Amino acid sequence: MTTPFPAPDASAPRTAPPATQRAVSRHAVWLGAAAIITDQVGRILLVRPTYRKDDRWLLPGGVVEPGEHPHVTCRREITEELGLADLLLTGVLAVHSLSPHHPDTQPGMPCPGEIRYVFDGGTLTPDQVEAIRLPREELSEFAFLETRDAVRRLRPVDAQIMLAAYRARLGNTATVHLADGRHILDTPALDRHDVHVRYRPLWDSPLHRGPVPGQLPVRQAWGWCFVPDGRVVLVADPGPSGALPMLPGGTVETTDATPEDTLHREAAEEAQLTLADPVRLGWVLDETGEVHGGVGANARLRLAARVTAIGPAAVDPATGHPFARLLATPAQAAALLGWGPPGARQAQLAVETAREQWGLPTARLAAIEEIPAEAVQLS
Repeated sequence: MTTPFPAPDASAPRTAPPATQRAVSRHAVWLGAAAIITDQVGRILLVRPTYRKDDRWLLPGGVVEPGEHPHVTCRREITEELGLADLLLTGVLAVHSLSPHHPDTQPGMPCPGEIRYVFDGGTLTPDQVEAIRLPREELSEFAFLETRDAVRRLRPVDAQIMLAAYRARLGNTATVHLADGRHILDTPALDRHDVHVRYRPLWDSPLHRGPVPGQLPVRQAWGWCFVPDGRVVLVADPGPSGALPMLPGGTVETTDATPEDTLHREAAEEAQLTLADPVRLGWVLDETGEVHGGVGANARLRLAARVTAIGPAAVDPATGHPFARLLATPAQAAALLGWGPPGARQAQLAVETAREQWGLPTARLAAIEEIPAEAVQLS
């Protein structure tokens, strides 16, 4: 019986399509570049374009011109949009692929898809912020926003890109790769728990190194809790608009004989930590005590302590749910806490104290990771 279509001759040479046909058949997409730029307390810089009908804001950046590399585009756009000609890009935080029919594409605009590079534009000094100049025909305003506020001003997919890129910078992960706003590889810990920088209006309150004045009550005690490799433990309280990181610690209760007792209790409840040798680093003045119902001036104590054991994850009795438990370098922790330069100085003081008191090393820069849910054996 004869087959209607003879099998191809495997020995016959294959004829390549003409070059022009190959070129036409190649997948074509738009190419864009943007930057994550922050102020000294970790708020994200967004710009408000005049040409968008949906009134959504954007990260600084723009469309790659023919023959242009994305990093060149990003530098050019930062100069054109912000007037900052000398801003350095220190790395690629994220590469994002947008499919042609994603719901966040602009209605009525045929989009073949987009590849966007997101670069690290660093942290601006106050002088650089003062030097920002906008092209008024293109941008009406700019603002530094905490990430939860920034999310509300961006298109949903742009918000996902912004968060993933910024968290890659905060968490020291490798360049993240996203498709339609979602990670295509392992999801880093900060993204997995939707962690946002905990910006505090009192970020510039100085740390007083001496004893707390006798007439000033200590209402809170928080600790830089060090594991043997020099990293510290952060806890993140999940919530409907994201998780906010904090040092273990909390309010001094009437059952606590000392603020050190508060730290021991809170670290055990929040992160299942067993601590040893707490040392007072200093205190921060809370002039109003508003968080405690307006009780007046009080002190917020900062301590450092050694972690000697980490138990299995458990429900925090105060909130009724478990906290995420993260390991970070002290510098990474300060950045996530949103305390700006004073926080960085406090983190360095904690590192020096841990080295002098317990001989702990300075933590090497590594990706922020989650403490496993089961008990952890410390070496």
